[in-house]
Amino acid sequence: MRFTSTRAKTNIESAQAIAMGLSKDGGLFVPESFPKISDSLVDKLIDLDYKGRAFEVLRLYLTDFTDEEIKYCVNGAYENKFDNNIPAPLTQLSDSAFMLELWHGPTCAFKDMALQLLPYLLTKSASKVADGKTMVILVATSGDTGKAALDGFADVENTKIIVFYPEDGVSPMQKLQMTTQMGNNVSVCAIKGNFDDAQTGVKTIFSDEKMKQLLAENNMEFSSANSINFGRLVPQIVYYVSAYCDLVKSGKINKGDSFNVVVPTGNFGNILAAYYAKQMGLPVAKLICASNKNNILTDFINTGVYDRNRDFYTTASPSMDILISSNLERLLFELYNKDETVISGLMADLSSKGKYAISDEVKAKLQAEFAAGCCDDDETKAQIKKLFDSCGYLCDTHTAVAVKVYEDYVAKTGDKTPTVIASTASPYKFAASVLSAVDNENMPESEFDMVDKLSKVTNTDIPTPLAGLKSKEVIHKNVCDKQDMSQFIKQSLNI
Repeated sequence: MRFTSTRAKTNIESAQAIAMGLSKDGGLFVPESFPKISDSLVDKLIDLDYKGRAFEVLRLYLTDFTDEEIKYCVNGAYENKFDNNIPAPLTQLSDSAFMLELWHGPTCAFKDMALQLLPYLLTKSASKVADGKTMVILVATSGDTGKAALDGFADVENTKIIVFYPEDGVSPMQKLQMTTQMGNNVSVCAIKGNFDDAQTGVKTIFSDEKMKQLLAENNMEFSSANSINFGRLVPQIVYYVSAYCDLVKSGKINKGDSFNVVVPTGNFGNILAAYYAKQMGLPVAKLICASNKNNILTDFINTGVYDRNRDFYTTASPSMDILISSNLERLLFELYNKDETVISGLMADLSSKGKYAISDEVKAKLQAEFAAGCCDDDETKAQIKKLFDSCGYLCDTHTAVAVKVYEDYVAKTGDKTPTVIASTASPYKFAASVLSAVDNENMPESEFDMVDKLSKVTNTDIPTPLAGLKSKEVIHKNVCDKQDMSQFIKQSLNI
């Protein structure tokens, strides 16, 4: 398996792609071709546990890793890290809808599914290609990636991790998870701006030749834990494959039957992983992209025009408050038949004009694969209450967006294909919004009082990792302007 860049022809193996994170040309690493999941492999996967399924899928992409190395990484990531040792359980909501719960890990968000594995993949990759350098992990987060990356990389040998998050763009619980993070190799800083500012800043620093030279002089090298890193993306493919296997094993569908996938997404990585799984042969019918009020992806899928020249909204689903969806570049690369010249032009237009338009032919290909919808905060909260009142299922704000968009899609199309809905976070990470949706009477003032009341009102358990935050000390109090991110990195690394 070889990898290339979305913006220039490249020919590297997975270890180099994972260690670098981002291509030197600013593009994203993608597989030159997709491995196929054969019928015989499906039969094997159905009878395996999650670790076994992860091993089999990963080895299709990480062909420069030995089987022993992949097993070491998988066991380290998924053994005794998730509730009941079942990282991605399916819960049935209705005759045709199933919730894929991806938040049973140590930080109670779907990012754990990849970020418990990435430190193992990255350190193994670095040992192969980085000559013993210290890997400096740069992260821009809209909330969940930051904590999941900090948890995964804390005190990992030969790594340092620096996380930037928008000062007013994450939930109080998400902020507390990051600012209380312990570890000798971790730094956390709020920026005065939104997630797009943080993400653009990180990408710019990655491409800064003077900064890269300074790191090299100190035997360091940048890498990424954001989904721009293929090592973040490939573990996400696994849980869609696993969901299909669970549907077949439980008799909900027959082997070979199609199913839809609904994903609440802002940066497009989580739904891209489902698209990649489909390219491998998974019988996914429609990929349904769910957006909040920042509905740039919905508009793009429906019109073929990507335009970030619009108002930015801070919503109750903050991890989707994004106007620059990095992983969309990978999808465009496939839709344009891997033409890196076209992708470079589109990304240049996005940078200089804030917009681009795809051809009618590519728009038709896009709409054949994807449907899209969006909803605002009022609709999100109404959906939380509706779901809880109708079937006793409590979901977070991002998952509620997905359920609302799915219901709208079914009402519009009549499509009753069995559907997997990606549930991306514990409702307790967004206690204020979820509590106000199910019981708005006498709202407590403090975050933890809200958590306690939510548990009592809904008769659900507070996840242990979140309950434990109450007694933790805030360690990271740094705030900087977006133009000062480079200086913060130098101070953190003492270079």
